[in-house]
Amino acid sequence: MSEQTLDLRRSAQILRRHKILVGIVVILGALAGGVYAAGNPPLLTSTALVILPQSAQAQQGAAVIIDGAADPYTLTQQVIMTSNIVLHGAVPHVRPAMSVDKLRRAISVGILTPYVISVSAKGKVASDAEAMANAVARSYMSYVGSARSPIGRVPAQLLEPATSATGAPLGSLLVDVLAGAVSGMLIGVISALAIGRNDRRLRERDAIADSIGVPVLASICVAQPSDAAGWMKLLADYAPGAVDAWQLRKALHQLGLMGMNSSDPRAGGFSLAVLSLSTDRKALALGPQLAALAASVGIPTALVIGPAQDANTAATLRAACAAGAGSAGSAGSAGSAGSAGSAGSAGSAGSGPPKRSRQLRVAVADDPHVGELPGAALTVVVAVVDGKAPRVADTMRTTATMLGVSAGAVTAEQLARIAVSAAVDGREIVGILVADPDPADRTTGRVPQVARPGLRRMPTRMTGTTTEIRH
Repeated sequence: MSEQTLDLRRSAQILRRHKILVGIVVILGALAGGVYAAGNPPLLTSTALVILPQSAQAQQGAAVIIDGAADPYTLTQQVIMTSNIVLHGAVPHVRPAMSVDKLRRAISVGILTPYVISVSAKGKVASDAEAMANAVARSYMSYVGSARSPIGRVPAQLLEPATSATGAPLGSLLVDVLAGAVSGMLIGVISALAIGRNDRRLRERDAIADSIGVPVLASICVAQPSDAAGWMKLLADYAPGAVDAWQLRKALHQLGLMGMNSSDPRAGGFSLAVLSLSTDRKALALGPQLAALAASVGIPTALVIGPAQDANTAATLRAACAAGAGSAGSAGSAGSAGSAGSAGSAGSAGSGPPKRSRQLRVAVADDPHVGELPGAALTVVVAVVDGKAPRVADTMRTTATMLGVSAGAVTAEQLARIAVSAAVDGREIVGILVADPDPADRTTGRVPQVARPGLRRMPTRMTGTTTEIRH
């Protein structure tokens, strides 16, 4: 029962994730139903009534209905009305033009009373249905009233001509549209479940954490700047909501960084690399947002855009940081990261770039062996690696390494490749940051217990040596 419940829960999550797909297929199904209804409009029915003379029936000795069945005479008239000779006589007067067999399928003859026979005709157009019913009725009266009649002349009369057609075109249209929408919904649901169950990308925090055995330290919404100006605005004006701010604070606390300042003995001694995949563009914003949040809580922070396997992924971010560093008097290139200017001097009033917090500095470094940034208590290095063939060794060496991933953008295999590459290079991934978590995800990401205050061994600066830091 629990497995069934979990399966239903997973199916519901898949449908929520693919609700746009399901909605599109439902709309397409409804449109298909509407097109079908337009191409096959409902048939309208028109009826003409023919009355037989009572004297003719009396001569046959059967003018009553016995046990609910019509008398043989009336049944004979019904057969004559649908005979080939009567329909042949009606064909020239019906529209659209049709064969005798098609006309026979389009009409129905019924007995209302021992004296009245009805002939009903169906057509797409009301006037066609009326003409068809009247043509058959008149052809019948002409035939049975002539000398050719096998039962003698019967002076039948037209009691009521077909003058109106009935039907429910709007109702039929709605039925067709509804049927198309229901069919589309079924197709959409089946397609979504098939796609979702074959999708190996990780969406839940626990699944992401379990893939490499590393906890998710924070999951936040991220911005997606499309140009350098957007990145500069993000670094200057980043103001996360209460939930995201708390998540980032918890991540800093897990790393033992909360409360650091320029006079702290650890200042300049902690650097953090945030690795993301070249195919996961949203995750690129995790490092800058973490750096901006750290600066906003008073931690002197440097944001460094390090070497990347895919330069195009971080091109606009590199341009923004190079411009920010350059405007503060730094070249913003390898070896000059340490001279990157503080945000307080970035840009001039008016037309210059937006001013960042004085606690946040930016730099671009192409040398994986670049040294420390003086005065920065925390250095956040943003690096991009290839998910298929990651080369973590080509990125800057830092005190600690974290992975930045987007929910639903990476697979366990991709994360494992990065973890193996980091391990081969002697680096340990200490945590994961998740961008844009799935709203339906109720897992925690295996958040570790808060460490007791005490000694913590970690590499110092970006050189790989160790020192003891009390927190």
